[in-house]
Amino acid sequence: MERLGKNHGGYHGETIDIRAVLRDIGIAAQQHGWTPENFGRQGEFNLFTLHRAASLPPLHSTRVYLSAGIHGDEPAGPMAALRLLQENHWPADAELWFCPCLNPVGFVLNRRENPDGKDLNRDYRHLETAEVRAHIAWLERQPQFDLYLCLHEDWEAHGFYLYEQNPDQQPALAEKIIEAVRKVCPIDPSEIIEDRPANGGIIRPKLDPNTRPQWAEAFYLIMNKSRLGCTLEAPSDFPLPVRVNALVAGMNAALESFNPVWR
Repeated sequence: MERLGKNHGGYHGETIDIRAVLRDIGIAAQQHGWTPENFGRQGEFNLFTLHRAASLPPLHSTRVYLSAGIHGDEPAGPMAALRLLQENHWPADAELWFCPCLNPVGFVLNRRENPDGKDLNRDYRHLETAEVRAHIAWLERQPQFDLYLCLHEDWEAHGFYLYEQNPDQQPALAEKIIEAVRKVCPIDPSEIIEDRPANGGIIRPKLDPNTRPQWAEAFYLIMNKSRLGCTLEAPSDFPLPVRVNALVAGMNAALESFNPVWR
């Protein structure tokens, strides 16, 4: 599978109608028993999360946080969120919270940042943006999560890769995710990705907050809300269906590996 060669200096691939995607997300969520909650506003859009209770008793359930769409030039994330909600294959023992699009106006503008030109995924330490302040206020009202999974893309990537944050050395999910994604999308073989050492498409970053003047959503989560999580990065220079397939396969592999009891 060859790269398209469209992305030079930024993302120049397919775009999506985010209004239609969010409408369809709402329909799928309602059909399958998710409860929506608005936690903020961005332009014409409500910022919202979806909640779904586990179908097993609370003593046997795990808590999982999912997010997508924090960068408006990464359309595969919301599209994967829609597919996952429509397919409705979730672990029976998982209580789920899903933020399917954290930067909807970014998709209208087809740019990474919010309407004020701020990268939301660099603002989880200093909280300069209203969107991130609202998101963190909502997160602070939620219980601790056993796992988080964030869906992203990278326009410079040579293939799919991921970050795994696992300070307590729990059973890793990264290798299972890579194994599943490899069937639908090339894996980035680079030894250095985003200036960090990588091995087989897996980055395990250092977790010293003193070296992070800017915090991504995932770093806030590992510092405050969870002790295990992965950020999945689809390669934006491949066709959009390939990237969506990669994120869906990776998400399903992570959930299946972490929660082996399925409906």
